[in-house]
Amino acid sequence: MRIKSGVSTRQGKKKFFRLAKGYYSNKKNRWRMVIQQVEKSLRHAYRDRKDKKGTFRKLWITRINAACRQENISYSQFMHHLKKSGSTLNRKMLAEMAVRDNPSFKKLVAEVCTG
Repeated sequence: MRIKSGVSTRQGKKKFFRLAKGYYSNKKNRWRMVIQQVEKSLRHAYRDRKDKKGTFRKLWITRINAACRQENISYSQFMHHLKKSGSTLNRKMLAEMAVRDNPSFKKLVAEVCTG
């Protein structure tokens, strides 16, 4: 007797169709389009999880630079002085200070750049 493996095939397809839920046009209900789109989406998701880290770093640097410019110092000079002073603050924390707690950031800039 021939076994067509209908159940296991359907289960595999169901996983893909679940992932394709909400996609535009035929990309959510035609098997070949579903496979292509889900694989492409998963590739982009993997790549963009890596890119997100660089995007956030760019944002932090922009925020720190903007706050430093208000204190008449460039970002690169500030980071140089910060490294020389032996501070362990990372860019994420510096950006948070610059945005949420500007007076303490100004104190830090003054302390690092004069000392």
